Amino acid sequence: MLIEPKQPPRAFRVGVDRRIEISDCGDIHLAPDEQVTFVTPDGKRHDFAAKEWGFYATPSVNGRLAHEGFRTALVRNEQRRYYVMVVNQARLNAFEAYLREERQTLVEWLDERD
Repeated sequence: MLIEPKQPPRAFRVGVDRRIEISDCGDIHLAPDEQVTFVTPDGKRHDFAAKEWGFYATPSVNGRLAHEGFRTALVRNEQRRYYVMVVNQARLNAFEAYLREERQTLVEWLDERD
């Protein structure tokens, strides 16, 4: 694994009204079968793993992510672009407010699929 921090982080604005500022803090280069784990302030964990064919962008949505307290949503924006979002169950109200503010639509919860 190679980590290339950006000092200072590259900042850019996104969203419907460009009110959200994102800080691009760096790049992580993973070789096949390497993994990084992202940890929230309250200790919830989300793994991202490289494979020869691409990436596992999430752990199992109805197993490990659910156990960590996350829901997995398929979301569509006004330009008909689709996103997979991993939502802290304790912050569902904030997620719903975000969807309204950004005029995005919840297509379905992926962790409810059979």
